[in-house]
Amino acid sequence: MVKTLVFGASLNPSRYSNLAIHRLVDNKIRTTAFGVKTGIVAGVQVKDNLNDFQNIDTITLYLNPERQKQYYQKILDLKPERVIFNPGTENPEFEKLLQDAQIKVEIACTLTLLATGQY
Repeated sequence: MVKTLVFGASLNPSRYSNLAIHRLVDNKIRTTAFGVKTGIVAGVQVKDNLNDFQNIDTITLYLNPERQKQYYQKILDLKPERVIFNPGTENPEFEKLLQDAQIKVEIACTLTLLATGQY
């Protein structure tokens, strides 16, 4: 079964990453989450340690390009099948690194992909 990592998850219910966790769970997609603060969102444990993750198919990014830089290698090391750059997270430098590593890059909105059955 496909597993998604929400990267940049927030415990704040008004944030899109939080809503994405809810929608992924509602769509019966195995969901994990990484964020600065630990907690529970829609029954999903938000962890602050990337060593806890493995066998990730999709990473959906909710970090701005500047904050992504410190995680480039860690994300590459997770070897996901694809990385979704949600609105505001687009990052040509990181997109190229991912593509060079044979990781599919999508510039899209996870919420829209889920709502339209394209996830």
